[in-house]
Amino acid sequence: MRLVIATCSVDYDGRLSAHLPLATRLLMVKADGSVLVHSDGGSYKPLNWMSPPCAMVEVSPEEHEAADGVTAVWQVQHAKSEDRLRVLIHEVLHDSAHQLGVDPGLIKDGVEAHLQKLLAEHIHTLGEGWTLVRREYMTAIGPVDILCRDAGGSAVAVEIKRRGDIDGVEQLTRYLELMNRDPHLAPVTGIFAAQEIKPQARTLATDRGIRCVTLDYDALRGIDDTTTRLF
Repeated sequence: MRLVIATCSVDYDGRLSAHLPLATRLLMVKADGSVLVHSDGGSYKPLNWMSPPCAMVEVSPEEHEAADGVTAVWQVQHAKSEDRLRVLIHEVLHDSAHQLGVDPGLIKDGVEAHLQKLLAEHIHTLGEGWTLVRREYMTAIGPVDILCRDAGGSAVAVEIKRRGDIDGVEQLTRYLELMNRDPHLAPVTGIFAAQEIKPQARTLATDRGIRCVTLDYDALRGIDDTTTRLF
């Protein structure tokens, strides 16, 4: 991973256009090829980014850019779309590279992991005629908990949490964005499943076309009435 703290401006051009004016930011280039632009705020979410597969080259600024103080330009092009990211660097305050090695992945707590296993084993509780494709379906940014197909054969990605909040909805949104770029899967819809879903998370999910499902852990384990497993 390469970490660069620089005074820069950023232009994105693709499905929409966006501009970040000159400011000091953290630029991250990961081993998978992704490029992320962070500010010193806004929690984990980058201001802008380019997901893999993409390619980045560093070039000299154009004459008028150099006259404005630009010392280097990062050009990032997505391999499967017309999405482009252009970072105009004025001053580099820090530049370092680190080998992080292979990450073992997120280890879920016992309840969350068990919920995933139970729901995968009883995928029909999401709908009659539904079938499991696989658990931990890998995307370029990590695994979505469950990939299944509804009665009509359409792909559905399910993200499972013990307590569902906005961060979980954002996570599923990113998975869906990537999965819908795969012509073998698209269109892919989403289900956000949890034992408890916060009202703000439910509102955000509904706005993004994601179905919310409240999981009854005891019912899935067969302790309660098996005819009312999900709501």
